[in-house]
Amino acid sequence: MGRLRDRMIMDMELKNLSPRTIKTYLYWMKQFTVHYGKSPAQLGDEEIRDYLHYLLKTQRASQASMNQAYSALKFFYERTLQREWNGSKIPRSKIPKKLPVVLSQDEVQRIFTATKNLKHLAAFMIIYSGGLRVGEAVKLEVSDIDRERMTIRVRQGKGAKDRYTILGERALEVVREYWYAYHPQNWLFPGEKTGNYLSVSSIQRAFSGTLRRAGISKNASVHTLRHSFATHLLERGIDLYFIQRLLGHTSPKTTSVYIHVARKNIAQIKSPIDFLDNNEKPKP
Repeated sequence: MGRLRDRMIMDMELKNLSPRTIKTYLYWMKQFTVHYGKSPAQLGDEEIRDYLHYLLKTQRASQASMNQAYSALKFFYERTLQREWNGSKIPRSKIPKKLPVVLSQDEVQRIFTATKNLKHLAAFMIIYSGGLRVGEAVKLEVSDIDRERMTIRVRQGKGAKDRYTILGERALEVVREYWYAYHPQNWLFPGEKTGNYLSVSSIQRAFSGTLRRAGISKNASVHTLRHSFATHLLERGIDLYFIQRLLGHTSPKTTSVYIHVARKNIAQIKSPIDFLDNNEKPKP
């Protein structure tokens, strides 16, 4: 793509997209260009439609890959080439909605008990305590833990937004014990290389091993702790609006998925008619 690639990179950086998103978009634009053997500036709606159909039917691409390719093409043509994107002519492949896997509170406790590494335990507890994404947890700095206000500051989370979430007493106890043992200076969870934070993959591997030791067979990942945080708050009657803010979701629609996994006893829900005044009944 040459100069077009450079322009797209600049557009993405000005949009403040994450390095991971930039890398993904560039990958799909390269695949699109190689597929036709032409500059994407010479291609239009029909070629985009045909390519997406090729990915779906011939390459059997996953829904996640389809969504990435679509977003990359849309960004390039809309932002970099300043062309109108015809959404009706180039429809986005519908991604099936799946409910998240959620752990019970007993299972969360079993995971904590089965975690033998103090650094990993502190990371797991921080993630569950505040509903953090694993990528947010590993980038925490020591100063992000506010013991006075019992909050965790999440810097530049998804969507390049800062937010505060809650720090539980039990999480603070373990983090304090971990700090006295390791004395981290800048990053709360430093990696093996000096100046780097702990990698996401190392946390994921640690969680997988802990899951086996805890005897939990659910298809869970460390991100499941975040899902469990939201679900357990909802089950305890916390308003969805506050859960949305703690999770850092832009839309309440994203947070509403937890309504479908929270265990609410329908027998405990009273009909609104029972809150009305008990008026006299008409005589037969």
